[in-house]
Amino acid sequence: MQYRYRAIYDAYQQYCAGLTSQDVKPFLLALERDGGKIKHFRFPFDPSRREEATFLLERVAKTMLWAYGGFRFYVHGDGEAARRLAEIYSEYGARAFDRAFMENVYRKPFEIIVCRTADEVPAESDAGTPVSAKSEGYRIGFDAGGSDRKVTACIDGKPVFEKEVVWHPKLNADPAYHRAGIRDSIDMALQALGGRVDAIGVSSAGIIVDDEVRVASLFIKVPQEIYAEQVFPIYKDLAKTYHCPVKVANDGDVAALAGAFDLGQGAVMGIAMGTSLAGGYIAPDRTIKGYLNELAFAPVDAGAGAPVDDWSGDAGVGVCYHSQDGVNRLAAERGIDFGTASTPAEKLKVVQALADNGDPVAEKIFCDLGHCFGKTLLWFGMFYDIEKAVFLGRVASGRGGELLLEAAQNVLGQARSKIEIVLPDEMSRRLGQSYTATLL
Repeated sequence: MQYRYRAIYDAYQQYCAGLTSQDVKPFLLALERDGGKIKHFRFPFDPSRREEATFLLERVAKTMLWAYGGFRFYVHGDGEAARRLAEIYSEYGARAFDRAFMENVYRKPFEIIVCRTADEVPAESDAGTPVSAKSEGYRIGFDAGGSDRKVTACIDGKPVFEKEVVWHPKLNADPAYHRAGIRDSIDMALQALGGRVDAIGVSSAGIIVDDEVRVASLFIKVPQEIYAEQVFPIYKDLAKTYHCPVKVANDGDVAALAGAFDLGQGAVMGIAMGTSLAGGYIAPDRTIKGYLNELAFAPVDAGAGAPVDDWSGDAGVGVCYHSQDGVNRLAAERGIDFGTASTPAEKLKVVQALADNGDPVAEKIFCDLGHCFGKTLLWFGMFYDIEKAVFLGRVASGRGGELLLEAAQNVLGQARSKIEIVLPDEMSRRLGQSYTATLL
């Protein structure tokens, strides 16, 4: 991995280190998302290093898109760079996937508006929504992952039942399969509660808007012609079936909430490494900003020859490193025998078992990915105010998770970063998101 890996954070810092004041022409990016909210990034554009500067400018723009979400960029700065950015994000450009994805999420055409003066760029506007935990009564939390589904039943905040079941949502085109799996988990928890439930919380991979699943890889095989009718309301319909309120949140936001509740503070990023990379964020004032937080598709590697994500078609994005696929990819490259394991989750367990038993190849995989994780957190820290990063998901389990954490913390320490990674206990790592979902 090291021969081709070049952290995007390092690439950016090395670029900035070569700047001089007379070279720099500020390039302002302002990204608009739903509700007229605006986020800014000021990029130091050096026209004498145009190719490098344009590459990094586009990587910044892409990170903004997948971190904050949005459908309209207002830009002011180097005219040629603005033209190139618009070309890259055009309908037929290199980032056509990103453009179409944002249009699908926000139901608005994607635009890049070039402003003649900085005053024409809209001011930043980024207010959030306060959050608080709700634990009273009989509650069920459901966590829909790409390889397993987890459910927790609680009475007044105390868990009385937890269950994890393997499923294969990404391989099924009929949403009846997904509905049956969801209700199977809920029914098991309901039975443990004696048939009473006061509220259901759902932690789901994907993009959630108004408790609806707008986009999610869990339903990647479902035909688009039935997606809106049968997938959008798949969780909201639970309210009708179980006669109680239902609240749905992205799994990354749930991970961040878990950290914020446990730590009693904001400025918390949740990072769940499992089937994919899920991100969530609680601001310093303990609000949810409504960011997209789809960090699986944020760029993290600027190296030539970086692995390409099959879905988005882009190279060096988060899911290629910070997920079970990242572990399995390195394991295959380094000659680990998966034996009879066939699914990604089963292959991950093989590598984790080897690490638990002190296999040096497996241990090195988690150390290398921990180095990448530390660099990625430094990059994310340029877009979010982060003090604590809560590390969850199946990749966090066992000795492998400990090695990954240690390597990442070393990177942060060397950079003198204020970011601290928090690794909960084993049960919280595995089933914590379904428990936190009970508090929604």
